[in-house]
Amino acid sequence: MGKRQSFTAEFKHESALLILEQHYTVKDACRAMGVGETAMRRWVKQLQAERNGHTPMGARAITPDQQTIQDLQKQIRKLEREKDILKKASALLMLDNYH
Repeated sequence: MGKRQSFTAEFKHESALLILEQHYTVKDACRAMGVGETAMRRWVKQLQAERNGHTPMGARAITPDQQTIQDLQKQIRKLEREKDILKKASALLMLDNYH
């Protein structure tokens, strides 16, 4: 089995735009971009979802707006973890001050 190819978000976005905005057929877009139909159909579906405001779960967003949302969600999760750590550390320090 060959090595799985990796594509940038920009490449996926541009590929899906061929179908959604330039009215290529899936086969023609696949031929033009050198990718398989399954991947192309997945990217088109993802782009349509992102345009409707749905951030993909488990996949990297392909539109800049949804990429920003994913980055901000990741930053929020990190800050929440740090806040929890600080709460626990603060509670331990308070306990130490009472003993």
